[in-house]
Amino acid sequence: MKKALSLLMVVMLVMGALAACGPNREEQSSGNKDSEKKADDANKPEKLVIWEDEKKSGWLDEVGAKFTEETGIELEVKEVEMATKLKEQLRLDGPAGTGPDVLTLPHDQIGELAIAGHIAPLEVEGEIKDRFTESSMTAESYDGKLYGLPKSSETPVFIYNKELMKEAPKTMDEVYSFSKDFTKEGNYGFLALWDNYYFAHAPIGGFGGYVFAEKDGALDPKDLGLNNEGAVKGAEFIQKWYSEGLFPKGIVGENGGSAMDGLFNEGKVASVMNGPWSFQSYKDAGIDIGVSAMPKLPNGEPMKTFMGVKGWHVSGYSENKEWAQKFIEFITQDEYAKLRFEQTQEVPTNQGLIDDPAIAENEGAKAVAEQSQYAVPMPNIPEMGEVWDPMAKSLQTLVTGKQGPKEALDAAVKQIEQNIETNHSN
Repeated sequence: MKKALSLLMVVMLVMGALAACGPNREEQSSGNKDSEKKADDANKPEKLVIWEDEKKSGWLDEVGAKFTEETGIELEVKEVEMATKLKEQLRLDGPAGTGPDVLTLPHDQIGELAIAGHIAPLEVEGEIKDRFTESSMTAESYDGKLYGLPKSSETPVFIYNKELMKEAPKTMDEVYSFSKDFTKEGNYGFLALWDNYYFAHAPIGGFGGYVFAEKDGALDPKDLGLNNEGAVKGAEFIQKWYSEGLFPKGIVGENGGSAMDGLFNEGKVASVMNGPWSFQSYKDAGIDIGVSAMPKLPNGEPMKTFMGVKGWHVSGYSENKEWAQKFIEFITQDEYAKLRFEQTQEVPTNQGLIDDPAIAENEGAKAVAEQSQYAVPMPNIPEMGEVWDPMAKSLQTLVTGKQGPKEALDAAVKQIEQNIETNHSN
């Protein structure tokens, strides 16, 4: 008994000694936080370089100042035209060490830039992911990894001249009936650039066609749905508008867009399918425009327009990736996304802003937000580059009556498959 008590006393003394020697848990926790903060501060850069789109950086004066106030990091903001120049500029300046830490990109460029290492994958918390619509986050992902946070989206919508069309029709059957009555003496009820696959995807997708099938969260470039039964029905729907003379022959090819805009601005067209980039030019022409989501197709399905998402990305060459990511998490908060919208009119994908009066009471923004619910993000894999030209050529043979729907789409798919095999096989 005495031996057992002695052993117990020894154990208790040893435990007491260890507890006395060991650090206080709160002090240890505090010490870890302090060391983390010091490490964080040690890695903090004096400056971050930001590339924003041309004529879109004004909002960063205010928001950037708040980031600098909170972090002590200065910002150098440079405007670079996004659609065509920014990608190439990154390829040159990034490796040379003169590129940005943070840059903006259209989501369809993500795949090729991620493969080349020009942009870095992100690891963000779930609460930040939940800030945005699911479709916009899908657009910012490639091969199962997230490469950016969304800043805005755009998709074609239905735009009408309120003097010629009192309200937006709910269905394309209504638009067709209106057009049959209205189209005469150089006037047209409705126009769309359906020889251009960016716009033609809306009816083709709405009837069941698709570009690449999605498998396990990734797009499969070997599974094309551009000549399936639904795609052919969509092509038949498109061809009807041309064959019945509801679209003028001049609305084809590279000059089709300017021809359509010209007719609409002259008050000769009651409605068009176009994107939010056209709103201001129509207003400047003196047209009192109304805007809505696209009317539903004859099969009762919505038009599956292509959606383009613009996002914020971290350069693969940045030496300040951690702070660059913190910056884009900071500027995409709801209040700052709203400020950017108010200055640029580019519709944010923040879920918390969908019902905000700034957007809900803006007819154009509301239409884009509504149509985006049915829209499909443009595929961002490199193989998408092989789709545009064959589809454009086949659609043009379709709308000019040189080929039937199935024949035209089969030709496009055959060429796309050959292009992918030639340019993307391992």
